[in-house]
Formats: sequence, structure tokens, C-alpha cells
Amino acid sequence: MTGQGFIVETGLPADDLWRVPAAARRIEALGYSAAISPETNHDPFLPLAIAAEHTTELGLATSVAIAFPRAPMVVAQVAWDLQRFSKGRFVLGIGSQVRKHNEERFSTKWTAPVPRMREYIQTLRAIWDSWQHGTRPAFTGEHYRYTYMTPFFSAGPIEHPRVPVAISAVNPAMCRLAGEVCDGVRLHNFCTRKYLDEVILPNIKRGAAKAGRSLDQVELSGSGFIATGPDDRAVRKQFDGIRRQISFYGSTPSYFGVLEAHGWGDLGAQLNKLSRDGKWQDMAAAVSDDVVHAFAAVGRYDEIVPRIRERFRGIRRIAFPQPAEEPREEGQVRELLEELTNRD
Repeated sequence: MTGQGFIVETGLPADDLWRVPAAARRIEALGYSAAISPETNHDPFLPLAIAAEHTTELGLATSVAIAFPRAPMVVAQVAWDLQRFSKGRFVLGIGSQVRKHNEERFSTKWTAPVPRMREYIQTLRAIWDSWQHGTRPAFTGEHYRYTYMTPFFSAGPIEHPRVPVAISAVNPAMCRLAGEVCDGVRLHNFCTRKYLDEVILPNIKRGAAKAGRSLDQVELSGSGFIATGPDDRAVRKQFDGIRRQISFYGSTPSYFGVLEAHGWGDLGAQLNKLSRDGKWQDMAAAVSDDVVHAFAAVGRYDEIVPRIRERFRGIRRIAFPQPAEEPREEGQVRELLEELTNRD
């Protein structure tokens, strides 16, 4: 088989933790590389702890946990425990979220996110270094401080102490930060190939160069949607679901730059007004098929692989939707996953 090999991820159920064991075992058996857990309306860490217990090789990642409402020590502890319990299979994905969510949903004071995220990551690594190597806590920044640890409170060394840290990034400054200080970047699915090539990749590369690194030392994840299935009807259902997601993300001013790269700034303003008016059903109707195609690789199982390779060239981790619990469809997806994860 030819082409780029991907780490192929898919989501765990978050609404019912009792479903996680069977879901995790199925994901691993189908041939997915990793399971991801987002923070939307449930905790992102709990499903991963359960999945770690019921799998042996499946990678595990938060995609993403919201950082600023949690003190770095809180995240450092749960990440360290997950890394220990999973025997090195965990990737910490964190994100800043936008101001309104931080202030009005999480009751968290808002400050400029890029310098704050830099310090957050520095604090995490200082904590882990002190636990693993016994180094003296000595980090003091504008937003975070880590200068005290006693043996009683230290989590102690673990077998796999390098916890990879990836941050979500859409705008240029956060992309530069990802390139400079992170192991990876969780690119938002609200991303077109044009925006990826013209804005995201150059800025990640610029940040990496500042740290004396190259772009290929930063693991890239996401950057678009996949609408696929065994037949055209299934693909259309996925396609329309993505249309709704685009309408939601496109209404957020922080993401307008993606639309503006295509000359679609008016669409962002329209979606924003509809959201403020509470006209959620009208938002999806404002997003044309052409816009959806710009954000997604689209096609049946028998035609999707080359479209994924073209849409996601240069990306290491992609999210592939799970098949229906039907033997024939599961068999198709096993073959697709084998093809997508293989390298030359």
C-alpha cells in the first residue's frame, strides 16, 4: 500500500460511563490507533481511565480538556496518573476555550490566552520534572507559580514520564506557541486546506524554528472533518451533521479568520447574528454545500481513502467516524483503517 500512514482516532462515549468498556474494546478491535475524549458536557478524563483498563495498545488522549479553569497541579496529577495506569499511552490535549466560556460558564478570570498557555505548559513540565527527578520547584510566572513540593505530596516517578502535551490552535499566535513549546497541536476541525496551508502550517513552522526545531517535530492532529459511510445516504447524513457543526463554529468571532481566508466573512457575521437571536435551526441552512466541502473529506468507504490522503496530507492524527454495529460495515472499516495506518 502507498501513501502517508496516519494515527487514526475516534471518540469514546461520554454520556454514559458504563458504555465505555465495551466501546473501548470495540475501537481497539476494529483497528483504530487511539481513542479521544473531548470536554463538551462531560469530564474528558474519566472515560480515558476506564478505557485504559479495558485495552492494551489503544492510545488515549483528551481532545481537548479546557486548561484555565483547572490549576496546572490538578491537570498534572490526573495526567500523571493516566500515564502511569495506561503504561505510557496517554497524550494530554488542552485548550484555552474562548473568553465567554471561561468567564460565564467556568467562572474563570480571562487573560491573554497565549502567554498564559505558555506558562501553563511550563508549570506542568516543572511539576512532572520534580516528581520524576526530584528537582527543586522553582517556576514563577505572571499567571502561575510552582515553588513548593514536599515528599508527602509528590506523586513520585513513573515508568513513562514523558507526557506529550498538545494544544488546540486556530489563530496564528497560538499556532506559533504550539510550534515552539508543544509536542503536538490539536488543530480545530473548523479548518480548510487553504487556511491550513496559508496560515496554520507557516505559523507552526515559525514557532518551531524559534525553538530550533523543525515542523516535523510537532505532531499535527485534526484540521478537518470526514463524512463517509457505506453508501451515499450514510455519507449525506454525516455531511449534514458537519454542516451543523460548521454553522456553530462559524458563528464564533474567534474563528472568523478561517472564513475570511475564503472571502466568506459575511457568512460569519450572518451566523453570529443568528446565534445571538437564538435561531439555531436557521444557522445550518446558511452554510452551502461548497462551504462544507472546503472543511471536509467526503465520500463513500470505497472512495474516501485518496480523498483523506489529499485533504490531510502532512497531518499525523485524523479522526475517523465509527461504523454501524453491522458485520459487513465493520469489516469495511477494518480494511480502511489498515490502509490508512500503513506507511510505505
